[in-house]
This record gives sequence, structure tokens and C-alpha cells, in this order.
Amino acid sequence: MLETGIKGCQEELATEEKMARNVGSGLVKVYATAMMIALMEKAAVLSVQPYLEEGQGTVGTLVNVSHCAATPQGMKVRAESELIEIDRRRLVFKVAAYDECGLIGEGLHERFIIDNERFQSKTDAKKANA
Repeated sequence: MLETGIKGCQEELATEEKMARNVGSGLVKVYATAMMIALMEKAAVLSVQPYLEEGQGTVGTLVNVSHCAATPQGMKVRAESELIEIDRRRLVFKVAAYDECGLIGEGLHERFIIDNERFQSKTDAKKANA
């Protein structure tokens, strides 16, 4: 059953391809904000997926996070999520990310529960109307 308090955790290594200068989000060799946000989203997605009905998933609709410390290549990064609010199909997560020295980012992330097939069909139909 989907309820507040569900937690998620995901880890990855800050590799060369995840550096800001290689993902187009900066010119320096530090773990990219975009990669940190993606890891936070992954923690949230995977934490609630087992509680959803067959054929359902979630999509991200809002990210409001600060990236407060830089992480060099080669360090481990860990993202944590906690489901703090459920409003029908809307889910709100508190998210945070850490490297081996401490907190590097934190904030809120919002997702909506969707029917995967219906959502994909509607999205694919945009090509026919473009």
C-alpha cells in the first residue's frame, strides 16, 4: 500500500561521463547537477514502484533542489528519497544527495502516478500532430 514514509536510496560513482563539462551543464570537471537530480529521481521512482498497480508508473513533474557542494570525479554519490505527501495521483518526495564528505544537495521532487500505456500513447500521438 502506498503511504507516506516510503524511503528510497540509490548510489553511483561520479564518473567522467557524469561531469558537468560532459553533459552540457557547465565547463568544469565536477559531478553535474543534472546527474544529481537524475539520481534523486531514480531513488524516488524505484521506492514507490512496488506499491503501484500493474501497468502503472510515475513521471516527474517538479524538481526544486539546491546543489550546495561540488563532487570530484571518482567519488561515490548517494541519493535518498522519502515520500512525504500523497494527494490522489500526486506524490511529493523529500530528496537529498551525499558524496563521501557529506551533503551535496537537497530539496523536493514531485511525481504523478500514470497508466504507462495510456501515457505513452498520448505522448506518441504528438508526433502525428506536429
